[in-house]
Amino acid sequence: MRINKKLFSQLIITILFILALVSTAKIVSNAQLVNFTKWFNHSAQLHHVYAEENSNQIINEKTMTTIVKNIEKNTNWSSYKQITVTATGYTAGKESTGKNPSDQSYGITYSGVGVKRDVFSTIAADLNVFPIGTILFIPGYGYGVVADKGAAVKGHHLDLYYHTVGDVFEHWGKKRLTVYVIKKGSGKFTETELKTLNEQNALQVFRQQTRN
Repeated sequence: MRINKKLFSQLIITILFILALVSTAKIVSNAQLVNFTKWFNHSAQLHHVYAEENSNQIINEKTMTTIVKNIEKNTNWSSYKQITVTATGYTAGKESTGKNPSDQSYGITYSGVGVKRDVFSTIAADLNVFPIGTILFIPGYGYGVVADKGAAVKGHHLDLYYHTVGDVFEHWGKKRLTVYVIKKGSGKFTETELKTLNEQNALQVFRQQTRN
């Protein structure tokens, strides 16, 4: 009888020990799962923020120079109409547009599209010569899409958008040169079209750069 009691006590202790181990393992497992879930969610959030920040990054003019050189080198321009123009540079600031960053229409072109410096940048032109939506290739600058106009922009004159006055003076100034008409505009141009142009051609430009 004593042996049975002893065995019974040992059995109860063993069962309690096993239950304690299972319970501890479950707690640890749950804690790890919670920590992993938190880490995963945090990593996903960081990735989203990183991607968003990079998509909004300003392309500096040194990078643009490399991009433009590769486009010039890898494109046959003989099939495009050529027009000689005088091209100057402008910014969204008061020195060019009379607007301040606090103004509601700051950085908004005549077409309603926000100013942009990218593979396809927004430029201003005489709309009687180059209608809104006209795409030009300007050597040394890149593709320009007519999205704006200006009181001083008349005839064969283009105003090329730059982020800063410093960029205008350092990288452009005033030039007389031949540009290529890629596509004549319809008189309308949207933010979606500009985004599509830049996204569709980003891979092509990258491929051109990697070949050199």
